[in-house]
Amino acid sequence: MKKTTTPLVSKEVLLPFVMITSLFALWGFANDITNPMVAAFGTLMELSNAKAAWVQLAFYGGYATMAIPAALFVRKYSYKKGILLGLGLYAFGTLLFYPAAQNEAFSFFLVSLYVLTFGLAFLETTASPFIMSMGDPKTATRRLNLAQAFNPFGSLLGMFIASNFILSHLQSDQRDTEGNLLFDSLDFAQKAAIKTHDLGVISTPYVILGFVVIAMFLLIGMTKMPNVGATTTTSTASETFNRLIKNPIYREGVVAQMFYVGAQIMCWTFIIQYADSLGITKATAQNYNIAAMGIFLSSRFVSTFLMKSINSRKLLMLFGLGGILSILGVIFFDNIMGLYFLVATSAFMSLMFPTIYGVALEGLTEEDTSLGAAGLVMAIVGGALMPPLQGWIIDFETVGAFKAINASFGLPLLCFCMVTLYGYRTFKIH
Repeated sequence: MKKTTTPLVSKEVLLPFVMITSLFALWGFANDITNPMVAAFGTLMELSNAKAAWVQLAFYGGYATMAIPAALFVRKYSYKKGILLGLGLYAFGTLLFYPAAQNEAFSFFLVSLYVLTFGLAFLETTASPFIMSMGDPKTATRRLNLAQAFNPFGSLLGMFIASNFILSHLQSDQRDTEGNLLFDSLDFAQKAAIKTHDLGVISTPYVILGFVVIAMFLLIGMTKMPNVGATTTTSTASETFNRLIKNPIYREGVVAQMFYVGAQIMCWTFIIQYADSLGITKATAQNYNIAAMGIFLSSRFVSTFLMKSINSRKLLMLFGLGGILSILGVIFFDNIMGLYFLVATSAFMSLMFPTIYGVALEGLTEEDTSLGAAGLVMAIVGGALMPPLQGWIIDFETVGAFKAINASFGLPLLCFCMVTLYGYRTFKIH
């Protein structure tokens, strides 16, 4: 008798699966068109690295603010309604970039990013558990890894747009033959003219993105989706939180996720500053970011395949060790080799977010899953808190015997240690 295997995604939910999976690329685009804006705003607004990193504080702070309200909304209504509300907020935030550019106020851009990520918080809180619910619970983590594998496609496109349509067109990044910024030597009137031009360059792709998101809103609104998400609750939200906090795999997963996201955002945000310390322009440095994302994408598919034969928790531990070793290369090599190690780090980061997410939610009841997912999305706040701290370190010229930029990657090193520990504890202890 032939052994029957349960498909990863059944034909009945294939179209909804494809539609929701496309959202992973949509928020990947927003993440990675925004990362290089830290360096761009730093130059244009003449900010320190610590102040420029407020871009990430605003961007990822929106996740922390809206994750719990998003989960409560889905708990009352449905995954589809949560996604539609998320797309609406996403579009509104991107369209705010136009008046932000007209006002030429850094704070206005921060507000725009903050609102934009209200929408992303709804999407991430909703889309991941929605994907996990579309089939056998035993294959939920693999299914989520497959969906998350399409996130880097959006990220790569975001990086491409940032490199070819934003960074390469910034007049504020023009340099002399010795690699020094010409912007620093200009008078007030010249700087004001360049600021007006460059802010227009920065805002245009976001406004176009807003119309793409509106189109996605209409498509999903017209597509029939499984009516899941809303639950007939037998307990209050506080009772659900108490159960989650007492679950060690979930509780430690939230902490591990916070450290992982912090590591990811630091490695992808400050790759430009790392390259700058080697005399490489922002536009050229962004190509290294694109290479890192290409490696991340390839490794995501490889790791999803490896999960067929290797326990996902063990794989998380092994990839965490790889991240530790590559970051040590970033710290100790004060040349192009350090930049290569920084690019290579993305190979080890590839499986971390969806695997931590999937492992942490394994075994939760449907009633607890939406709020559990919200806690893991709130953990994205690691991407808000850690980059400003790394920027503050970079603002020093040296730290001990190391250049400040190299020493600053001690923070991602700590993060990878925490992720590795979570992989070890879930594989060996829990």
